[in-house]
Amino acid sequence: MTATTYLKQQAGPRAAGVARGRRGRRRARLIALLFVFPALLLLGALVVYPVLFSVGRSFFDATGTQFVGAGNYTEMFRDPATLKAIRNTAVWVVVAPALLTGLGLILAVLVEKVRWATAFKLLLFMPMAVSFLAAGIIFRLAYDEDPNKGVLNAAVVSVHDAFQGTPAYPTARGRAGLLTQDRDGSYRTTASTGQSVALPMVGVLPKDLPKNAAPAYPAAARQATPGELRGVVYLDFTPGGGGRPGKVDPKESGLPGMTVQALRDGRTVASATTAADGSFRLSGLRAGSYTVKLPKSDFAQPYQGVSWLGPALVTPAIIGAYLWIWTGFAMVLIGAGLSTLPRDALEAARMDGANEWQIFRRITVPLLAPVLTVVFVTLVINVMKVFDLVYIIAPGPVQEDATVLATQMWLVSFGGGNNQGLGSALGVLLLLLVIPAMVFNVRRFRRSQR
Repeated sequence: MTATTYLKQQAGPRAAGVARGRRGRRRARLIALLFVFPALLLLGALVVYPVLFSVGRSFFDATGTQFVGAGNYTEMFRDPATLKAIRNTAVWVVVAPALLTGLGLILAVLVEKVRWATAFKLLLFMPMAVSFLAAGIIFRLAYDEDPNKGVLNAAVVSVHDAFQGTPAYPTARGRAGLLTQDRDGSYRTTASTGQSVALPMVGVLPKDLPKNAAPAYPAAARQATPGELRGVVYLDFTPGGGGRPGKVDPKESGLPGMTVQALRDGRTVASATTAADGSFRLSGLRAGSYTVKLPKSDFAQPYQGVSWLGPALVTPAIIGAYLWIWTGFAMVLIGAGLSTLPRDALEAARMDGANEWQIFRRITVPLLAPVLTVVFVTLVINVMKVFDLVYIIAPGPVQEDATVLATQMWLVSFGGGNNQGLGSALGVLLLLLVIPAMVFNVRRFRRSQR
């Protein structure tokens, strides 16, 4: 047998084996494709087709019949509302992920030193189980300006009143024709030393009348001595009816805690606070005529707290609600990375004399850098798509001040604008902003897998 014949006999079975291997691989690919096809079909119907349709729709006008080319994109960057949405989205992207990553890192490190770490993690992670709709409603109520409804303003008002006190009688006003009201809301009259003066007030709510208030009639009968001014500030209202306007009747109550000032030549020369029966005494005065004044501080409106949902604070307030929801997520992910750190490196640093701050700054943070980056980029992607909280928490009058790209896209398309061409252009812009962060995350994931 020649060498050529031998090689031909050996090549036949080998070629058949190669052909069988190719057929097997083709069959395996076909089977894999059959299993993947439902997922690809679903992905195409829910993701690819809507994206392509939105890109095409962005080149047509509001009716969808006239091709306008890049007109929607040009209009988008000329619209003040869209520019404000871009600015607010930039604030979200810069502030929220950074704060969440920092809070998550700090809490993850601190939780390791807590005895009941699992319970603490569960407590912080629980807001993730609350829908954005429910969280928005919760914080809309918490941010209410009325201290009787909004828990934050209730706390702020309590602290303010503890240090500053509350106005004496915010609804009180002087009896017309007997007291003169100044432009700043204060009341005044004229009296001379050695006289007693009655200052009648009306409009005091029963809840504002102190429990220690006493009848003003005995105090009104007291006479002033030379060099002083005496008087009484009283509620010119007799319970049950009767009484004489401008006269202190036996059943009428004094108004304690009011500030009374004596002015001469525009300067305050004496001041006093009314007693329980509304009486006051201004002494050490030179003979002559004085202006007796009830300053505006006696009638100032009570402190109502902070306008959390006003134009200036609405975006930080909504970011605060977002932090409440997502802090647990950041803490758990960073905590998982923290648990994989080599403990021998930490112990070696402690043995070398490093304190906890040095260990945290020079060892823990550098070793956690990959995890921190993934958390940060994931939150950036999530923040760009935020819609629910902004739409629910921001009241109608400040909706435009709080709007982001997602809410602006909805408002332009369905919330009254009815311009789905411009809305599609906003959707394409949002997609273009999200894609770089998504690509970065995927590449980092592949590198970590390798």
